[in-house]
Amino acid sequence: MMKVLLISQNEDFRNDLLLQMSKYLDNFAAVDSEMPDIVVVDEDLSALQNVREKFPSVPALLLTSEKLPESDKLNLVLHKPFSLWKLTDMMHAANNVLDNSEEGTLVFNQYKLQPNMRTITDLTTGAETKLTEKEVNILKYLYKNAGRFVGKTDLQVNVWQYNEEVTTHTIETHIYRLRQKVEQENGRRLIITDNGKYKLEME
Repeated sequence: MMKVLLISQNEDFRNDLLLQMSKYLDNFAAVDSEMPDIVVVDEDLSALQNVREKFPSVPALLLTSEKLPESDKLNLVLHKPFSLWKLTDMMHAANNVLDNSEEGTLVFNQYKLQPNMRTITDLTTGAETKLTEKEVNILKYLYKNAGRFVGKTDLQVNVWQYNEEVTTHTIETHIYRLRQKVEQENGRRLIITDNGKYKLEME
């Protein structure tokens, strides 16, 4: 399910576009307050700047009639007029940037995560560690939520997709094994734990 936050000062345009998305697109959900997978901004550069500050690692797609560069890593531009299918293609491309491109390489706290390769590299030592798909998804979700602690329920919903067989112990075990794999004896952390919640160490 792709969670899309659509920002537009034109209420009619916003409602019409959301209606078309809900009618013709599978695995689509409009969100207002929860963490989106992608943000679509209509003709508002200041809103795009606010998005970058609030969601620094969430892909953003600007819809505009102005002539602007077409992409800048997590920022994409779609010029008007456009078809729904072109919009869909670009949304999927933006949402997949963390999985399928070199631009999707994530760097934090002297670690480099390459989701498509399922590897994480310690940039201070050069040591490379292979990860499981679930471990990669945990790190990607924590990266998307950089700056705040994420609870086990969030992980169960967004990483395990509401799997009823997943218990809090399962999540704790995955986090523990991930830290054991990657964190070094010098004390540099990968994941911070506080009151049963988790946050990626970004410094």
